[in-house]
Amino acid sequence: MELWPGAPYPLGATFDGSGVNFSVFSEVAERVQLCIFDEDGNEECADLPEVHAFCWHGYLPSGDRGMRYGFRVFGPFEPDAGVRCNPSKLLLDPYAKAIDGNVKWDEAVFNYHFDDPDGALNEKDSGPFVPKSVVASPFFDWDNDRPPRIARDKTVIYEVHVKGFTQLHPDIPENLRGTYAGLAHPVALEYLTSLGVTAVELLPVHQFIHDSHLVDKGLRNYWGYNSIGFMAPHNGYSSSGHRGHQVSEFKQMVKTLHEAGIEVILDVVYNHTAEGNHLGPTLSFRGLDNPSYYRLVEDDRRFYFDTTGTGNSLNVASPHVLQLIMDSLRYWVTDMHVDGFRFDLAASLARQFQEVNRLSAFFDLIHQDPVVSQVKLIAEPWDLGEGGYQVGNFPPLWSEWNGKYRDSVREFWLGDTGPLSDFAYRLMGSSDLYEATGRRPSASVNFVTAHDGFTLADLTAYNEKHNEANGEDNNDGESHNRSWNCGVEGDTDDPEVLALRAHMRRNLLATLLLSQGIPMILAGDEFGRSQGGNNNAYCQDNEVSWFDWESQDTELLEFTRKLVAFRQEHPVFHRPNFFQGRPIIGHEMSDLAWFRNDGAEMEDGDWDAGLKTVAVFLNGEAMGANNQRGEPITDDSFLMCLNAHFEAVDFTIPPAIGEVWVKVVDTFKPEDEESLDIQAGDSVRLPPRTIVVFQLQPPPDAPGA
Repeated sequence: MELWPGAPYPLGATFDGSGVNFSVFSEVAERVQLCIFDEDGNEECADLPEVHAFCWHGYLPSGDRGMRYGFRVFGPFEPDAGVRCNPSKLLLDPYAKAIDGNVKWDEAVFNYHFDDPDGALNEKDSGPFVPKSVVASPFFDWDNDRPPRIARDKTVIYEVHVKGFTQLHPDIPENLRGTYAGLAHPVALEYLTSLGVTAVELLPVHQFIHDSHLVDKGLRNYWGYNSIGFMAPHNGYSSSGHRGHQVSEFKQMVKTLHEAGIEVILDVVYNHTAEGNHLGPTLSFRGLDNPSYYRLVEDDRRFYFDTTGTGNSLNVASPHVLQLIMDSLRYWVTDMHVDGFRFDLAASLARQFQEVNRLSAFFDLIHQDPVVSQVKLIAEPWDLGEGGYQVGNFPPLWSEWNGKYRDSVREFWLGDTGPLSDFAYRLMGSSDLYEATGRRPSASVNFVTAHDGFTLADLTAYNEKHNEANGEDNNDGESHNRSWNCGVEGDTDDPEVLALRAHMRRNLLATLLLSQGIPMILAGDEFGRSQGGNNNAYCQDNEVSWFDWESQDTELLEFTRKLVAFRQEHPVFHRPNFFQGRPIIGHEMSDLAWFRNDGAEMEDGDWDAGLKTVAVFLNGEAMGANNQRGEPITDDSFLMCLNAHFEAVDFTIPPAIGEVWVKVVDTFKPEDEESLDIQAGDSVRLPPRTIVVFQLQPPPDAPGA
């Protein structure tokens, strides 16, 4: 195999129509070999002939798309210095656009022998046991694909797993189930569009690894938070093959979703890799340049600084790691046409040194980048390190998973009522967290449930977690502590228990979809998907996690569809700016007002009085400018009444905010669409644990009345 000098940039394998240029970074290497594999798995290696700025490169004139390759790095193996070169280990290209195969958990993929971890270097060839990088085709007919560019305040996110969504769907061809093509199938698209969501947030689709300890138990890393290829779509979700076919299939999925008006947001894991701690496998980064790619413990560089709970943390203080992250993000936007990213354990990326730093190089690069800064950026604003809980502290441009929203809403409906003021802030977009830094309600991604925890159905049906199937004696996953008792755990035929559960699910969904900010629905919650009480189903690639399309709660599904449509129809529920709680210029009434059940406005002392019933008036008359022409947003006005008490409460319609009202949402009787006019000053009976929304009717002499 003859290699020409080639070029140091771009990194990775680049097919130019005639051959392939290869380039890989390593500051510690003394030699780097390119290894090519034929159809029978035979390996041919040659040294990359040139190195510039620590990028080793060469051009293979006979190279073509679909070719499988890897690297072997010759250099020092000095764990005490943090350097772990071992040419017997075949390494994945960090810039690989596609990856073929999976890890076979043989001792050969480790740098040590199992019976003597501190002994002699393991020089057994890992080539037969590890996946191979693939030269991907850069060509795809995007036709007239355009990003939907849904305004943030109009966004409704659906957090969904590519495989789990369609794996059991009876109306999708079997060969497409659980794949990118399955998610783009007309049946799946019809479901998503009828639900009304504007974006799918996909659990990790970067190439990931199934951990050895899970494989040993007959389990798999279902969620995929174990990345090994930041530019390669996971091959396990491809229906068409692993030799680059997964790239075109992913692109076709994005193109099809865009045609349906749905954005694609990726859950990305740049905080760690699948190589784990010092006893983990050598698959890529560890063997290429361990001290550049990973954060090492300063006083003992054999070990890894871990703020992620996975064994390692990427070294975001390294310019080469930052380059990899930025190149990956740009690639997924420019070449794969995705519309945004949700950053797993994003606080870890802000740890330029030890502490979380809002001025870290990572944020600087994001903000100045003309491509990445223009898509939706969502942070999971915490990690497991000291000071890692950073809700409300990310800079402008960023939205955040609002953990405080989740906790407050659950506490209001399912537990002892906490500070009512806290719940009020969450309902109205969390201005206490975001307004001071110039952000808007869309900075808050509101959620009640997510992939990590109970589903909505299980949240209302279980008092305790049931993670026994995970093989950790039910010790994994967060404990489930709240004072509301669901009655009978799990399956039951008791009609009263079932009715209460259904009622609470409607309350939680209604709160989510009528709150200011960006709502995120955990996929399946809209029809009552259960995981049997498992609140940490990360390793359950089976019926525990897959969608059971034959057991839908159709009434809950229809309720959710109507709520999403209602929210989108009325901009007062998704304002681009925060309410101010003061009179609108040119109007007598405030844009927002809070009321007790006696019809009087809330006073300062009421917020700490342990009230379980409250109402909020949302004035839709004037909400600011909607576009560059300065056209005002106008809407109807609404009174949202929330009773979290276990008993019914009489509520007086406040006389000061309007004369005639009609009920438009009722979580107690969602099918009750008939409502007589309700007059100001009337007393209405709010059922226990219920949300009722009233819409202000125009005066008889108003235009169009």
